[in-house]
Amino acid sequence: MALLLGYDVGSSSIKATLMEADTGKILATATSPDKELDIIAENLGWAEQQPSVWWEHLVKATKSISAQVQKSASCNMADARAIGISYQMHGLVAVDKNKEVLRPSIIWCDSRAVPVGEKAAVEIGEQKCLERLLNLPGNFTASKLKWVMENEPDVYSKIHKIMLPGDYIAMKMTGEIKTTPSGLSEGIMWDFQQHGLAELLLDYYGISSDLVAEVVPTFSVQGELTKGAAEELGLKAGTKISYRAGDQPNNALSLNVLNPGEIAATAGTSGVVYGISDSGDYDSKSRVNTFVHVNYSAEQPRYGVLLCLNGTGILNSWLKHNAADTIDYDQMNELAGQVEVGCEGLVVLPYGNGAERTLENKNIGASVHGLNFNTHSRAHLLRAAQEGIVFALNYGLGIMRQAGVHAQKVRAGHANMFLSPLFGEAFATVTQSVVELYNTDGSQGAARGAGIGAGIYKSQKDAFVGLAPVKTIEPNEKLASVYQKAYDKWENVLKQQLEA
Repeated sequence: MALLLGYDVGSSSIKATLMEADTGKILATATSPDKELDIIAENLGWAEQQPSVWWEHLVKATKSISAQVQKSASCNMADARAIGISYQMHGLVAVDKNKEVLRPSIIWCDSRAVPVGEKAAVEIGEQKCLERLLNLPGNFTASKLKWVMENEPDVYSKIHKIMLPGDYIAMKMTGEIKTTPSGLSEGIMWDFQQHGLAELLLDYYGISSDLVAEVVPTFSVQGELTKGAAEELGLKAGTKISYRAGDQPNNALSLNVLNPGEIAATAGTSGVVYGISDSGDYDSKSRVNTFVHVNYSAEQPRYGVLLCLNGTGILNSWLKHNAADTIDYDQMNELAGQVEVGCEGLVVLPYGNGAERTLENKNIGASVHGLNFNTHSRAHLLRAAQEGIVFALNYGLGIMRQAGVHAQKVRAGHANMFLSPLFGEAFATVTQSVVELYNTDGSQGAARGAGIGAGIYKSQKDAFVGLAPVKTIEPNEKLASVYQKAYDKWENVLKQQLEA
């Protein structure tokens, strides 16, 4: 029995899935830790994590899966033939010649490099950046590295290679430092005209291309599990690592979203809508971003147009821990569902997790508007938060529509915010799209990707055996006008905040 092992290395937790290749059956899953991982924020707008913590919890999740399969005697972990890795995008990991991490990873929601990217866009030329990179340099990995160069020269002088979070995990497994075209594009280090490393931006920043890892295909045997890593994980030495991708391209893969016109969504810590295109379109203000998709090639280009809302599940989590700690998430959803659409005028802007790309990298913070002490209760706040997330995603979808991506059908995992009936109905109704929910997640997608990369599946189509929707949500046309009125009010509040 051929088994596939997939990991999703997020900023909240690390999840692992063991999958039977022939059937797509999930044999075991595990998540570590039980509570969200800490994010280090020494200054306003900063966000860092220690890469060693990701590895620590990946090991724990793997051992939990091993314990499950040993108990059930359903299979043997030694039968795992390939490993796939999904990871939080845009992070910066820097190591020295001994492959030791030099500083905490500057992760995706860190805002410190915004001025660096803004300056680069002006001095290189915005149009030139957009034509070559399909994005402005922004607050992405290359700009974060430039920030380290300028502010931590002692650290920078010791850097041997830079990596994305998934590259670091693969290095821990294989001892080799590699990355992918998709990974380079998410760091704004891929030149779409040259189909290679973005020397344009690296030269401007004064960054040597020697710091960039070797580039390998997304689907390929990228290394094998070393004896030491195998012993630590409880797996077989020589197991192939055959796929890695950022969490949003991988989420699309997990939902079989690979072709132009198909759209994936997720609503975890951050909220994302990710649409596939075969043309290199871009937003003139880089408010939505275009990256190399997992199945991209120069001959058959596939691009992922990504809308990201930083403040999504993290807002719901914040409310859970600070305003609803006596009830669970299901009870929060039930309580929110008791309130009418529009929350009697209460508005929540969910922008409390760093600079937001859809707001041109402004960091306006989260805020509550129209609170009436005689009218509004905790239930109103909980609903207003969910509506605020949906409205913020819809605001971003307006930008995506201008870039040629239209959400008529959206696929998403039946997880995180989409577990809330209120959220699902609001999303479908406000965006006027049919939502298909699947029992899948990033770690399952990584497992399927590993099977493709290792050649276990004869075709990409075979990799999606067992994948089927478990729920379909249609727009509630009876409430469409009410939601539209609530959205209009929300958008007016946002515009007032942006103009303040």
